Amino acid sequence: MTTTQEFLGKEDFTINNQTVSESCPSNIALIKYWGKYDNQIPANPSISYTLNHCKTNTTMEFLADEPFSVQTFLAGNEEVKFAEKIEKYFRNIEQYLPWILKGKYIIKTENTFPHSSGIASSASGFGAIAKCLMKLDETFSEIDTKEESLRKASFLARLGSGSACRSLYNGLVVWGQSQIKDSSDLFAVQYPNDEIHEIFKNFNDWVLLIHEGQKTVSSTVGHSLMNTNPYADRRFQEARENFGPMKEILANGDLPSFIKLVEHEALTLHAMMMMSDPAFILMKTGTLEVINKIWDFRRETNLPLFFTLDAGANVHLLFPNDGSEEKIKSFIETELLQHTQNNGVVRDVMRF
Repeated sequence: MTTTQEFLGKEDFTINNQTVSESCPSNIALIKYWGKYDNQIPANPSISYTLNHCKTNTTMEFLADEPFSVQTFLAGNEEVKFAEKIEKYFRNIEQYLPWILKGKYIIKTENTFPHSSGIASSASGFGAIAKCLMKLDETFSEIDTKEESLRKASFLARLGSGSACRSLYNGLVVWGQSQIKDSSDLFAVQYPNDEIHEIFKNFNDWVLLIHEGQKTVSSTVGHSLMNTNPYADRRFQEARENFGPMKEILANGDLPSFIKLVEHEALTLHAMMMMSDPAFILMKTGTLEVINKIWDFRRETNLPLFFTLDAGANVHLLFPNDGSEEKIKSFIETELLQHTQNNGVVRDVMRF
């Protein structure tokens, strides 16, 4: 079993000025993580698809001869609040990177997708920062292997944003102790590729931008409300139980069962929000209209268009490239885009 001791940083290092750049995609959970313990430990395991086009590109300049501070720029604009958040994050991970407070950082980052689009920018953002830090760490302390570096990057990303640890790997990714080999609460692992049916390896994720503004309740607050949710323990147990059927589905290519489980997980996430105290609803009228149209379309055509939801109003439309995608895309463009703000849609695919 991996423990945090294995990620402690080496004390022997030489500090030099460095500039590194990294890119990290976002991800969308299929089995949802909602609720956590101290130190970003998940209350239940989760599994996600890593996206391809929706990513954060980050350049980190490290100035070794200056006092510790962080300066951040998002799409060219200085973000003081974000810099304060990153400073706190760097202080929290010093035991794993002993050199991290020995210089100044200028971090320039930009996303390839719109802000407040229902795509997890915290996941891609902290993933990219963790990858930059590991690039510096390789220079300063000569970490042993690429696999070790990637795992430590996932570990560090988790401490910034829980779901970020899943973005370090391609394809299907698992975070949290589960039935999947080598899975851990401390970092994510890639789902075994040879245990995934081909139907699940070439998938689309089109995100309908139902609501492009700020959410009324942040994900951080939403997670904390699970501490008093009367249904939390049963939810955590259900998520663990869902890994059994999910493993079978992924192995045998049972697409109808995959659709049923993924949609159930999405609706359960929002049910937990509605049963919190105080209760909150992040879905909008357009969200419900889209869901009902998807269900009607599937009943009428038997085509595999389905949805998942993140902690927000926007809808992730999932469908495989199996020969039916052109009819599905036509339906999306003629029937579903009307429920978005400004015909907003982000087109992406799953990354393997």
